[in-house]
Amino acid sequence: MLRAPCYVISDTHLGARSTELERSVVGFLQHLRGRARSLLINGDLFDFWFEWKHVIPRGHFRTLAALAELCDSGVDVLMIAGNHDCWGGSVLTAEVGLTYHVGPWHGELGGWQSLVEHGDGLRAQEDRRYRALRGVLRHPASVRAFRWLHPDWGSALAHGSSDTSRTHRARDGGRGLRAVAVEAVRMHPETELVIYGHSHVPALERVGARGVYANAGSWLEAPTYLVITPQQAQLRTWTGGEDDPVLEVIEHTAESH
Repeated sequence: MLRAPCYVISDTHLGARSTELERSVVGFLQHLRGRARSLLINGDLFDFWFEWKHVIPRGHFRTLAALAELCDSGVDVLMIAGNHDCWGGSVLTAEVGLTYHVGPWHGELGGWQSLVEHGDGLRAQEDRRYRALRGVLRHPASVRAFRWLHPDWGSALAHGSSDTSRTHRARDGGRGLRAVAVEAVRMHPETELVIYGHSHVPALERVGARGVYANAGSWLEAPTYLVITPQQAQLRTWTGGEDDPVLEVIEHTAESH
């Protein structure tokens, strides 16, 4: 269970841009202390993340420290593996203190019965080739082989091969993932809230009579995030304070309580 108010971000891709992006993310994390009771990071927090036995990618110290402080303050932090940071390990869990989850997550989020997934590989036709590649990249044998590479070489290889998926919104404008969300609500009518990331297209809209589809968007284009409470879901733009613009609001329907 992720307690309310639950804040949601995704696709910050730290390491893909200048340090200004990380400062913005760190500022957001610091802002949550005393305000959030839980935080969902829905994939691709890092543009690349891999844990060698004694080495982790350089450049994310401030973010890791801010997350550790947030966990220490009593905020529940759940990180869903994205296609760029699906090789998490004990640094994130034991040292930082967050919960790291690979695959779909089902549970109560901010008072809503929810399904959460990063969103990579979910479109039936468009993502067929990627699903095959994902199986190879995440296979334990591939992970062991990558670990034998020098961290400098491994990091350069990973960053060099990920440009397309980190710098562009989905070509379909997010319609493919929305269709997947509609089907998920149809197949599981008890699900009130479906949250995906990956497309870099922020969204908050009702699907069906009771279901809601939400996507926190990407901080590469404009820093947007979600706030989920038992009363409503909000899509906001991060501007650094209490007066962040609210882009969309959906009330929790009476039938859902």
